[in-house]
Amino acid sequence: MVQDVIAELRWRNQIHQTTDDEHLAAWLMEKPRTVYAGFDPTADSLHVGHLMALMILRRFQKAGHRPIALVGGATGMIGDPSGKSEERKQLAEDVLRHNVECLKKQISRFLVFGDGPGEALLLNNYDWLHKKTFLDFLREIGKFFPVNVMLSKDSVRTRLERENGLSYTEFSYMLLQAYDFVYQYQHYGCEMQVGGSDQWGNITAGIDLARRMESVQLYGMTAPLLTKSDGTKMGKTESGALWLDANRVSPYQFYQYWVNVEDAEVRKLLCLMTDLNQEEVGAIVQEHDAAPEKRLGQRRIAEEVTRLVHGEDGLKTAQRATEIFFGAEIRDLDDAALQSIFADVPSATFSRTELEAGIPLATALLQAGVVSSKGDVRRAIQQGGMYVNNHRVSELEFCLKPEHLVSESTIVLRVGKKKYSLVRIS
Repeated sequence: MVQDVIAELRWRNQIHQTTDDEHLAAWLMEKPRTVYAGFDPTADSLHVGHLMALMILRRFQKAGHRPIALVGGATGMIGDPSGKSEERKQLAEDVLRHNVECLKKQISRFLVFGDGPGEALLLNNYDWLHKKTFLDFLREIGKFFPVNVMLSKDSVRTRLERENGLSYTEFSYMLLQAYDFVYQYQHYGCEMQVGGSDQWGNITAGIDLARRMESVQLYGMTAPLLTKSDGTKMGKTESGALWLDANRVSPYQFYQYWVNVEDAEVRKLLCLMTDLNQEEVGAIVQEHDAAPEKRLGQRRIAEEVTRLVHGEDGLKTAQRATEIFFGAEIRDLDDAALQSIFADVPSATFSRTELEAGIPLATALLQAGVVSSKGDVRRAIQQGGMYVNNHRVSELEFCLKPEHLVSESTIVLRVGKKKYSLVRIS
């Protein structure tokens, strides 16, 4: 029994355009359909901008439909020009293969994969496109593409107007992606494609190609791009994109990003980025609006999204790290957990012999680069602002010893409220 996924996507404001506003909901309610979204493996991780497509596929699956996550192992060799002012750099095949495998692991957190009805498929367009010779493609597929129709697409027209024009490689991307849609219809019964609003031209090209090649009606839907209330892209940090890979952005950093979003974004993000239903979202927003200084809405967003992306263990690590950064006792953690929590803080490394002999606290802090003189350390201790493992230090000549290790080889130092550093023992 399928559910009305369009109604859900509408209350979540997750629809930008569809190819058939009037009949799409009824068509989807007739029976389970197969729907796909594509992901280019231009890096070894997805970023927060991909969450919209992942959540839409997730919602389709929960409503009883079968999602396909298509990783563009072939189209990634070219790079999608949609919405870009520069041609993307082409990646080596071994790099692309590595990226594809990494993306598969991340996508599996959002969808249930398998061979049963409604279970998701993970495909790679390299598997069918690399078998096509240039002549095969021209004879079997290229003849169905009217050039005047392609030139009318915004993604093509805007590139033609720039100084360097549009390369044939970029121009071909739309043909390849359109054929992906047709191929998945032919072999997997896929009748619908979803993507960001910048994918409208590629989606409609696939629908047009299927009509010409197979005499069938396929469907498309786009979602709004994930932006802040001021129109800028969401998911940009001081260090770059907000990646979904814990090795690029730690669960703590990921969690903190959502904790720090503006109040104006709370309702939108609860709708777009979580599985919470309409009543739950309304209750959270009402509670948040009554006391916005408590950041209840932001914390719930952070909890839900971090659990989706990093799992329950990643969420616990992020929450524990948050408590530690607010002064909680540091205990029952290993080196890996501490290094994840304190991924971006400076550190100093000493030998086990040096630790056993006693490492002056000032020496450790100076080597880590968080103070500029021994006088800074003395003043911080006198003012009650020096901590080892979040325990206040009062001795002016304090030395670090083996008993101060809070994990196998790590000691955590803090100056003031938030200036952390690590001592690592080799």
